Amino acid sequence: MRLTDRHRRLLRRTFLDYQHHDAFAENPLILSRAKGLHCWDVEGRRYFDGIAGVYAATLGHGHPRVVEAVTRQLERLPFAPPMHGTADVTLDFVERMGQVTPGRLDFVKSFSGGSESMEAAIKFARQYFRQTGRPGKYKFVSRYQGYHGATLGAMAASGTGPRKSPFEPGPAGFLKVFPPTHYRDRFDSWEECNRFAAQQVEDVIVHEDPETVAGVILEPVSNTGGVITPTAEYFRILREICDRHEVLLIFDEIITACGRTGSMFAAQTYGVTPDIICGGKGLSSGAVPLGAMMARLDMADAFQRPGSTNFAHGHTYAGHPVACAAGIAVIDEIVEQGLDRRARELGERLAAGLEDLRRHGVVREVRGKGLLRGVELVREEGSTEPFPELGAALKRTALANGLILRVDPSWFAVGPALTIDEAGVDELCERIDRSLADALAGLR
Repeated sequence: MRLTDRHRRLLRRTFLDYQHHDAFAENPLILSRAKGLHCWDVEGRRYFDGIAGVYAATLGHGHPRVVEAVTRQLERLPFAPPMHGTADVTLDFVERMGQVTPGRLDFVKSFSGGSESMEAAIKFARQYFRQTGRPGKYKFVSRYQGYHGATLGAMAASGTGPRKSPFEPGPAGFLKVFPPTHYRDRFDSWEECNRFAAQQVEDVIVHEDPETVAGVILEPVSNTGGVITPTAEYFRILREICDRHEVLLIFDEIITACGRTGSMFAAQTYGVTPDIICGGKGLSSGAVPLGAMMARLDMADAFQRPGSTNFAHGHTYAGHPVACAAGIAVIDEIVEQGLDRRARELGERLAAGLEDLRRHGVVREVRGKGLLRGVELVREEGSTEPFPELGAALKRTALANGLILRVDPSWFAVGPALTIDEAGVDELCERIDRSLADALAGLR
């Protein structure tokens, strides 16, 4: 699409997320409406939304059940003063979310998004240990290439250098290990590579002194690292390590929650229950900003005993009635329609379609779970050399072919709405295939 003079002028008055204005102006996208699996720009051109907004529109754009829930709540109670009370629908959300979380993670606090949820989890963990007699446990171990949010604490836990280095020095107490993909070429099997990567987490905890480590933070499937998908054994080992050293295991499920990996939570997909789960993005199907921190109920008891201090944290829009109404509608729709199961089934069809891209000779690996899949690009088949020019070209050709993807210079990812069907998966794969072919043709 072309930018009007007005658009150019207004774009100079704001910031675009993680991209420079001039780069955006070369390949712009300004949307005016969306419905289901599609979006339309201001010129009326339609796009297949291959990433559900940004893994947020779980049920597609403008799902009737969510629209009805939001409209009804706006008419009934659009806001409740958080310093004075809470809303009945907020408590309904707490109950409903607690019914679908794994294990005993039925203490729920809702926020306005994933970054707030992660920030709350960091503070919750530190205060929990302080109030249970172990104030020295304040450090967190997370992974390079992981991304946990844009607030200062969440960014400190992230391992994406260029995104956090402009704001450093950050808060103290955040340590990093490498994800399994960093070592994959040094081992004979992916399983052994994952065992080594998991053991490194314990090595760091031990050498830092377990009495100073509060938690291990990681995404079950790491989008920003290129849809890094560890083995189930990796998470079982981490669970054992955390139990052994009395360290909290914190899952960042801001992308992977709400059925995306084939279960309501990726924790269930992998069969490992953490101590805290952070959610965001798809909790409201993108209709209203919503996030949530889910923790073990016994941990919350430390804040509610006689003489204890309340959790020293809050936000004006935390527990927002309209957002919570949307969240309930999303959970109900996923459960009633079995969309998590459908994501598992259709995810296999999507993965098969992406595997077909190997005939272009530039695919190293297809990764992911359910309806969250990624493709790593290399300069030629059998090579490990990245092909950043191809990623840059693919971002342009995808939009030209009416397709919205998450494209990094060395990989791309897809995560369509869970309401997609077989025909939609096939169309998505066809558009990707055409866009990749066009990108290669332009480079060669």
